[in-house]
Amino acid sequence: MRSTRLSLLTLAGLAACGRGGPRTPPQVPVVAAKVVAQDIPFEIEANGTVEPLQTAAVEPQVTGIVTQVAFREGDEVAAGHLLFQIDPRPFQAAVDQARAALHRDSAQAEQARRDADRYAELVRQDYVTQQQYEQQRATATALTATVRADSAALETAVLNLDYASVRAPIAGRTGSLLVRAGNLVLANSPTPLVVINQIEPILVRFAIPQTALPQIQRYHTGTLPVVVGTTATDTTDVGQLSFVDNAVDTVTGTVLLKGRFPNARHQLWPGEFVTVRLRLYVEPHAIVVPSAAVTAGQSGPFVFVVNADATVSLRPVIVERTLGALTVVRDGVKPGETVVTDGQLRLAAGSHVSVTAAAPSDSAVAGDDR
Repeated sequence: MRSTRLSLLTLAGLAACGRGGPRTPPQVPVVAAKVVAQDIPFEIEANGTVEPLQTAAVEPQVTGIVTQVAFREGDEVAAGHLLFQIDPRPFQAAVDQARAALHRDSAQAEQARRDADRYAELVRQDYVTQQQYEQQRATATALTATVRADSAALETAVLNLDYASVRAPIAGRTGSLLVRAGNLVLANSPTPLVVINQIEPILVRFAIPQTALPQIQRYHTGTLPVVVGTTATDTTDVGQLSFVDNAVDTVTGTVLLKGRFPNARHQLWPGEFVTVRLRLYVEPHAIVVPSAAVTAGQSGPFVFVVNADATVSLRPVIVERTLGALTVVRDGVKPGETVVTDGQLRLAAGSHVSVTAAAPSDSAVAGDDR
């Protein structure tokens, strides 16, 4: 009986020792990615507005009835394309009248010049008085001036006839049609007949803080790429910086810039709001981590680095800049190391982890648009 009790106590002791022995710490599932070194562009981000390269408000130069509208709303038109035809008959009649007056007065002026020449010969022979000669010469001079006035009147009449055919002053896309055939239009009316916007190429206007102006002046020795993104279509387009304003806006403390884009596919539309990235230079072999790996702490930003024994170390980092989904790190990690990109809230220094999925190292930088 006594030996049985001792055996039971021994077994209980062994079981207790087994329960209190060393355990394998639990592993926290995380997502991780490699630290890489790659070329990263330095960009200034801003919000911009698309505006046409040129805008022309087509207005009538003469008064008359519109007899023809030679385009449809939204058509692409070339410079010189006929848009509206105003009734040309009154202007053609004015041309004919001015031409006839010119011919009449030219004939009279020619006759007066010949008479003045004859009077010059007669006055030398004392057949006419000096006063008669001077009067005849004045008549010839006056008729010559009348001919010049008739010529100017004819040119004006021809010009008005030409204005009766309203043509596109620039190439571009037409807007809403504001008049129809049969409408009376007035010369120099404040309301245009149609507005034409040149959208190929096109401009994007944006402003940057004045603190970034020295960098732009430093690198604006050649052509600087400008990348725009549209939220509506989730597409990007690449152009070139074409304009830097010559003064800082004292109210906003910004400088106005413009980028020029080919816009061959008409992705950009006047009045559209876009995101703008002005690329100043490309930093070679920058140390890059996914932005999701960087956590803000009381002592500054840090990352969790996955060690070879499946534990993690808390590593402070010095962030140089952020570019979309990537962050450029100046110090703290090295290329080839693995950092946690998801699951940091459950980690502490020394935690055991299991990498459930490796986040792809995004080598296609947000600014590397092709």
